[in-house]
Amino acid sequence: MELTFAWMAWTAPVALFFIGIALMLVGMTVWELRSPTIERKGFLPMRTTRGDRLFIGLLTAAYINLAWVGLTDMNQWIGAALGFIALIFVMAKA
Repeated sequence: MELTFAWMAWTAPVALFFIGIALMLVGMTVWELRSPTIERKGFLPMRTTRGDRLFIGLLTAAYINLAWVGLTDMNQWIGAALGFIALIFVMAKA
């Protein structure tokens, strides 16, 4: 499945990635409205909110995926799974 626009080719993994980010943002908005966040300190050397942790986790997942693509020829789904695990870790432990 590939939808081609003038600027980007949408493949299933790319579409799932952006859909996942959109769902996370909607979920975080609903969560914030129902239960306002409290800053806390985890393994990161600063106090963070849920939104901070989501941002840091998404950046971490992106860098893991970029490293996976650039350094290995293995299946991209493995790199995506490792990035997702890192995101969950940051959200839970940061």
